[in-house]
Amino acid sequence: MRLLSDASEYALRAVIWLAQCPREAQKVRDIAVGTCAAPGYLVKVLQGLARAGILSAQRGVHGGFTLVRDPAGLSVWEVVNAVDPVERIRRCPLELETHHSGLCPMHQRIDDAMAAIEAGFRESMIEDLIDRPPRPQPLGNPTVGADEHGARSD
Repeated sequence: MRLLSDASEYALRAVIWLAQCPREAQKVRDIAVGTCAAPGYLVKVLQGLARAGILSAQRGVHGGFTLVRDPAGLSVWEVVNAVDPVERIRRCPLELETHHSGLCPMHQRIDDAMAAIEAGFRESMIEDLIDRPPRPQPLGNPTVGADEHGARSD
């Protein structure tokens, strides 16, 4: 069972990929390779993100897709809803007459779980999901054997 559709998964991968190279237009094939996505399907997802104002699309030799939203203010929820909105259970899907006043216990539990997922997605910003390379660590202790200007004396 998958929680997210392929469109949502591709959208998240693409937005995170583009957030790692801000203001640089990326070609569909480069995004597809970088995110392990099928280019033919990915282009439809990218177009949906552009229609939602998350990406910009530019044609031509130097064109491509660019993230136009600030990753610190862009939630996972917004990205997912731009391409495949998550639907909550509003009334009994079985349309049972005994459930007209509310959801049955099973469907209420499912909707409660969806509400928790929605809250988590709303609180998760794309900025938090960017894979940043670790900072290089100094080899050894840089202060051992160094004078007050940082020059080593050995």
